[in-house]
Amino acid sequence: MSRQTLLDAPLLGQRSLEAFLNERFHLKSEKLSDIPHPSQLKDATKAAVRIANAIRNNEKIALVGDYDVDGVTSTAIVKRFFHLIGYPLTATIPNRFTDGYGVSKGVLERIDADVVFTVDNGINAIEAAQVCKARGIDLIITDHHTPSDILPDVYAIVNPKQHDCPYPFKDICGAQVAWLLMGLIKAEIGLTIDMRQFFPFLALAIVADVMPLVGINRTIVKAGLEMMSTSSIPAFVIIRDVLNKTKISSEDIGFQIAPRINSAGRLEDASIALEFLIADTTEKAYHQFELLTSLNALRKEIEAHTTAQATVEVNPEDSIIVVAGEGWNEGVVGIVASRLVNHFQKPAIVLSIHNGIAKGSGRSIGAVDLYTLIKSQEHLLAKFGGHKMAAGLSMDVLNLEEFRLAINHASTSIHPDDFIPQNEIIGELEYDAINFELLGLLEKFEPYGEGNPRPRFLLRDAHVVGIKLFGSDKSHSRLELQPSPLRGKTLEFIAFRRVLEAPDNRKMSCSYTVNKNEFNGKISMQLMVERLF
Repeated sequence: MSRQTLLDAPLLGQRSLEAFLNERFHLKSEKLSDIPHPSQLKDATKAAVRIANAIRNNEKIALVGDYDVDGVTSTAIVKRFFHLIGYPLTATIPNRFTDGYGVSKGVLERIDADVVFTVDNGINAIEAAQVCKARGIDLIITDHHTPSDILPDVYAIVNPKQHDCPYPFKDICGAQVAWLLMGLIKAEIGLTIDMRQFFPFLALAIVADVMPLVGINRTIVKAGLEMMSTSSIPAFVIIRDVLNKTKISSEDIGFQIAPRINSAGRLEDASIALEFLIADTTEKAYHQFELLTSLNALRKEIEAHTTAQATVEVNPEDSIIVVAGEGWNEGVVGIVASRLVNHFQKPAIVLSIHNGIAKGSGRSIGAVDLYTLIKSQEHLLAKFGGHKMAAGLSMDVLNLEEFRLAINHASTSIHPDDFIPQNEIIGELEYDAINFELLGLLEKFEPYGEGNPRPRFLLRDAHVVGIKLFGSDKSHSRLELQPSPLRGKTLEFIAFRRVLEAPDNRKMSCSYTVNKNEFNGKISMQLMVERLF
């Protein structure tokens, strides 16, 4: 961000801040009744009728999920639904390391079923479709990732991103697609299940999969978070207990819960996370959560080491970062890509090389459509899939350098403004506006996330009174800053995972967010440093 942009940041009081935030949701409905009927999803009714008939005829039904939070949560929703109706369902989540992504020939070899349906995967499963055809299996795909030009030849495809799908809200996650399909099955069989009971799971998936928190997504997440705070479902009881909170926020999901759930599929097997979400006792849920916490701690160590290695490999001239390393853990490359995006403010693709194959993930920034960029180099790839902000891909390692050069050449047609992060500073808060009343105002516009970022404010040329490091490894910084020399009062800021030192002139400018911290029943205001200028 330029110095001129900082100078242009408006001074905000609480009234002007409220007016700004109100504008974000102008004319956008947020009623649960506005969730479009699932029958508007192309092929959804056809899929629901086939699964309902399989239930009536006592056929074998199998589910194939995915190993990220959205995929695991989708699987948990379907498992709970089938448990409620008392029908046996075989559920499989592929292992990242032995099976690869999604429904595949290898996964299908372990499945004996008349009907197989997927959640959060399958839109590019051409080979799996052929295997199912040959075996006489009806394959139904439910997904939300961007389709390629050629679709699998299957019984039904339920995906709002199909070009001829009339469903009006395209930016929904895999768990929402699965939930909508279960709603149609419920109606087809004539059950009285309250589908709102799944809102806490949907909130978890929507936030973790970085769906825009506007429209029906915002509606569902708000309702889901409220229910999560009182739910008797063992998984959510344990989440509240471990976080020591009565009210769960979208940031709690993004920074505390989702990384733990993701860690199972990244390092071991996603079944560990699934068993947590579907646990029928708090004892079982606690045991699984402890496993997830241990895996997440290990994930952090591996991720930090890999990030350090990847940073050295970055070509500073590139607009799109492409780095690869022999033997990098395939499960953390997506997070490493996110770290590189934050550090270099550019889209990043990080690949792990094993046996001559480079396989990994990419993350984008601003308005850069990473999926379209990757697709432009389809001829160099073995596999790819994803959406605008995140994608997965694999290729022969011999194509790696050509891919890096070609994707950077393709990026020259992108407008420079598209590379600017969407979460820029909205203004400079008046000193007197930073109080507990401000916390209440900000809470009014929760949940924050993609499409509704938590407001970021500017602190300009504050005097650094002192900086102290804290944490078991002294890796976090607590700053005492004086916004104005005319006022004696100072403010405390926190910078997590950053070791900061006072500049020689003891002046500091930064962006920050205002957060509510709840610990042991006590509520305090936390000012969180984001970027230094």
